[in-house]
Amino acid sequence: MTNQLKKNVLGRGLNALIPKGPKLEVNVREGSVRRDTGEIGIIASIDITRIKPNPFQPRLDFDETALEELTRSIKEKGIIQPITVRRVEDGYQLISGERRLRAAQGAKLRQIPAYIIDISSDEEMLELALIENIQRETLNAIEVAQAYQRLITECHLTQDDVAQRVGKERSTVTNFLRLLKLPGKIQDGLRREKIQMGHARALIAMPSEKHQLRMYEKIIDGGLSVRKVEELVRALAQGTKKSGKSGRQATGVTSDVHDVEERLRIALGTRVKVHPRGGGKGEIVVEYYSLDDLDRLLDIFESGR
Repeated sequence: MTNQLKKNVLGRGLNALIPKGPKLEVNVREGSVRRDTGEIGIIASIDITRIKPNPFQPRLDFDETALEELTRSIKEKGIIQPITVRRVEDGYQLISGERRLRAAQGAKLRQIPAYIIDISSDEEMLELALIENIQRETLNAIEVAQAYQRLITECHLTQDDVAQRVGKERSTVTNFLRLLKLPGKIQDGLRREKIQMGHARALIAMPSEKHQLRMYEKIIDGGLSVRKVEELVRALAQGTKKSGKSGRQATGVTSDVHDVEERLRIALGTRVKVHPRGGGKGEIVVEYYSLDDLDRLLDIFESGR
């Protein structure tokens, strides 16, 4: 492929390479796919055992239920859409269609229809595999973030380049990349859909990893909505800013008291002040902003009791 063609292809994913229209599906369904003749840009029936996995596959999680359903469908109707491969020594290397390949293996097929294209370098292979998966929206948020990072690191692209390649705004790419700064436990929760993208974006704004993990556990235990978490994070930020100012004015407030205040703010979702009086005594001031908010706090206190 010429450099300009490569750029156009990578910018649009595999759809730019695969023929359009119903003819492709009809040929595959009717079993008229020919054997591999060594040409480029053909659809051929190839031996499944000769297909090597894609070393640049960005997708880490496969829904086993959906995979079983696809396997049953292939047993009944066969392969409708071919996978995409490139030729390598002693066989082929998968570019796109891992779910179809796994399902075909589960259905005990010996051959599978494949669209054979020419990819000249591993870098081009990586870029095409990543962009295709991103455009198909088959990746979870962490997989997308990791795909963007690999495009930057391994394909030497800027964030602007990545945004152009995948057809997204640069701010979107930036927001996904920021997810990789979260603790591994939270990234895993997002990858396994224990929390949503909105939860994760709110957690990024928290002042430390300790606070992020505490809030994450609260989201999981309490089933908190994205909006509620955003409110809690804002309350924490406002309270931290306020206590920081008072801390510079009054030396009697220790870091331990600040830590208690922050823990209470996260737990209660409102501003909390701890006033030590000496001798281990003091008072806790909990703010509320409406009768409904007061009822919410009473529910929290009663459930704790």
